[in-house]
Amino acid sequence: MNQSADIRQLVNILDELREKCPWDKKQNIHTLRQQTIEETYELADAITEKNWNGIKEELGDLLLHILFYAKIGDEQKKFTLQEVIDGICDKLIKRHPHIYGNVKVNDDEDVKKNWEQIKLSEGKKSVLSGVPKSLPAMVKAMRIQDKAKQVGFEWTNKEQVWEKVEEEKLELLEAVESGNKEHVEDEAGDLFFSVINYVRFLKVDAENALELTNKKFIKRFTLMEESVQKKGMNLSEMTLAEMDSIWNEIKKQNTEN
Repeated sequence: MNQSADIRQLVNILDELREKCPWDKKQNIHTLRQQTIEETYELADAITEKNWNGIKEELGDLLLHILFYAKIGDEQKKFTLQEVIDGICDKLIKRHPHIYGNVKVNDDEDVKKNWEQIKLSEGKKSVLSGVPKSLPAMVKAMRIQDKAKQVGFEWTNKEQVWEKVEEEKLELLEAVESGNKEHVEDEAGDLFFSVINYVRFLKVDAENALELTNKKFIKRFTLMEESVQKKGMNLSEMTLAEMDSIWNEIKKQNTEN
C-alpha cells in the first residue's frame, strides 16, 4: 500500500470539496471545533464498545478533520500540512532519546518521566501546563494525577490511597451534617478525586469504567421499563421495592453485564 499516495488522494478530495462544495467552503476552525469534539467522542464510544469497524470509520473522520485544519492553516498562511507532519516527527524523535539517543530506560514509567522532563526543558513552566483546560473533569483528574506522578508526587502504594479515600468520605459526611452546600460540594470533589486516584493505582481507566457502568445501567433500566410495560404497568405507579425486585431479576438474567 502506497500510504503517501492514499493521503494525497484524500488531500485532493478535500481540496476539491473546499473549492466546489458550499458547505465545505464555509467552514473555519471555529465551526469545525465542535464537530471535532463530537467525532472524538464517537471514536471513544467505539473504543469502549470494542467496535473495530466503528474505530476504523471514526479514525477516518478524525483524519479528515486534521487535514481540514491543515488546509485552513495553509489558506491563512499560518502553517502547512508538511509543517504539521515535520513538527510531530521532530517532537517524537526529541522526546524518545532512549530510541534516538543514548538515554537508558527500564520501563514505560521511565519513558513518561523523561517525556515530562524534556517538556520542562523546552520551556514549560509546570508539568501540569499540558493538561487541556476543556477536558472533562474526570479525564482531567486522571491526567493531572498521572503528570504529578512523573515528578514523584505520588503515594507509595494503593493502601495509602485508599486511606485517603476513607478520610475524604468522612469529611464529606461531616460536610453533609453541617448543611453547608459549598462545603459539601468541595468535599464531594475531594472524594471523587481520591477515588479516581485509587482506580488509577489499580491501572484502570476511571472514565471508561464509569462509561461501562452507564451503559450497563441504561441497558438494565430499559429492560425494566420493557418488562413493566408488558405487564400493563407504569414505573411511576410502582413502589421502589417493586422496581428493585424487577431490577434484581433482570440483573440475574444479564450476569455477563
